Amino acid sequence: MSMQFAKIDINKVSYHQCSFIVTASIVIVQSKIIDQVRHEVRKFPDNFLFGTATASYQVEGAWDKDGKTESIWDHVTHENPCVTTDCLNGDIADDSYHQYKRDVEMMRELGLDHYRFSLSWPRILPTSFPDKINEAGVQYYNNLIDEMLKYNIKPMVTLYHWDLPQKLQEMGGWTNPNIVDWYSDYTRVAFELFGDRVKHWITINEAHAVCYAGYGDNALAPLLNIKGVADYMCTKNLLLAHAKAYHIYDEEFRPTQGGSIFMTIIAQYYDTEHEEFLQVAEEANDFSWGLYSHPIFSETGDFPKSLKERVAAKSAEQGFPRSRLPEFTQEEIDYIRGTSDYFGLNHYYTNFVYRNESTMTYYESPSFDDDLGAVMYTYDDWVIGESDFTKFVPWGFYKLLTKIREDYGNPPIIITENGFASHGGLNDDDRIKYYRHHLNAVLDAIEEGSDIQGYTAWSLMDNFEWLRGYTERFGLYEVDYESPERTRTPRKSAFVYKQILRTRELDMHYEPDTDVMTIDEGH
Repeated sequence: MSMQFAKIDINKVSYHQCSFIVTASIVIVQSKIIDQVRHEVRKFPDNFLFGTATASYQVEGAWDKDGKTESIWDHVTHENPCVTTDCLNGDIADDSYHQYKRDVEMMRELGLDHYRFSLSWPRILPTSFPDKINEAGVQYYNNLIDEMLKYNIKPMVTLYHWDLPQKLQEMGGWTNPNIVDWYSDYTRVAFELFGDRVKHWITINEAHAVCYAGYGDNALAPLLNIKGVADYMCTKNLLLAHAKAYHIYDEEFRPTQGGSIFMTIIAQYYDTEHEEFLQVAEEANDFSWGLYSHPIFSETGDFPKSLKERVAAKSAEQGFPRSRLPEFTQEEIDYIRGTSDYFGLNHYYTNFVYRNESTMTYYESPSFDDDLGAVMYTYDDWVIGESDFTKFVPWGFYKLLTKIREDYGNPPIIITENGFASHGGLNDDDRIKYYRHHLNAVLDAIEEGSDIQGYTAWSLMDNFEWLRGYTERFGLYEVDYESPERTRTPRKSAFVYKQILRTRELDMHYEPDTDVMTIDEGH
């Protein structure tokens, strides 16, 4: 799951900033939701893939078992235990390292086509480098992959989902250009070990979260918080590392293994309630996800023009001798462009944006947010349920999918994360509402020509939600963290998702029998 970044609630915006848009906004938003809900049963394409997702640090546990070494998340949660909301960590998490057979049983209960999980770099390479391969860690992933394939569940493997070896962070992590080689060496090992069975590789999960929240803020490990400098350095190195991994797979492994490789981009959608701010909304999308999608998917490559121009202008005003956004050479631009077989998309919510004189000094300077110079806001009625961590804005998802199609020539999309946070409990009607309406938006986009080939629910089960600890729950299965075996119990949403997968249909009114979760024949 992604972190939520800088935004404000509409109730905290001054009257003069927003008085001209508040009157009609609620009616507009509600009517968009109503207009897009279709109550007939709708079919998904025959070859559409359904799955769920998790990530290594969030579920595996066994943080120092069988040769695994320290990651940046081990480090920050041990150095300051109450860096998380509940002062808890991922030392045990869901204990998937020992409970992988139960995890696969849950996949079979749901009838998944694919399961997205990530590899822990320090579990496979305890020195961070290929000079030593940890056989116990390799065996864990072999066991998981083989158990999945036994039941025809396709592994979709993320190579990097935020648990960088701490040793590499001490050498600069993603701000050190050498990480392009460190990371690509690691990915080559993974391709060699697992590529005979893994046919869907994801290079990096949510690059913007890695760089913005981890290097330009203190919202994710490594909590570097060097705003407007480290985050941009991270961005350039991360894109080059992604591209190198792509080329290694494409040239050395694809000819014999025949798989695909792509990046997962976190893309919240930024919209406006007033024509005056259309360009601001476009720039907000450029800044928050276009800085990764544009170099890969656009015809020209490179960072978006608005990003380059605004950061350069701000840097000059602040007395920097050059832009704080590192430039790509033409050779690097060409190297990165086209390096993704799918547009891997993570999405959770939409924000409205505006910019006026008051926003010019709203943020710390220099910073990524100051470079954009826009303020994000949401509405109270976009929150359903007891958690405000995710927002219910399905029309924003539809507009995002449409924008990707129109801006980048309709690339094939796999939705690699979409999900809803709650505070626990088995009767999760709000989560069901979220999933149904967002899948409805997916079907609307498909009907209009978007090449969307799969959907991945976040998450298979509750897990460690980064700095929120275990206070936010995303699972189709509830996890009992008081039980030694971390008992998993299906929520009502698991039964609804199972019916969608079983029928390949979206029925907005289906009411499941939640007495017993069974495994259908063939799974």
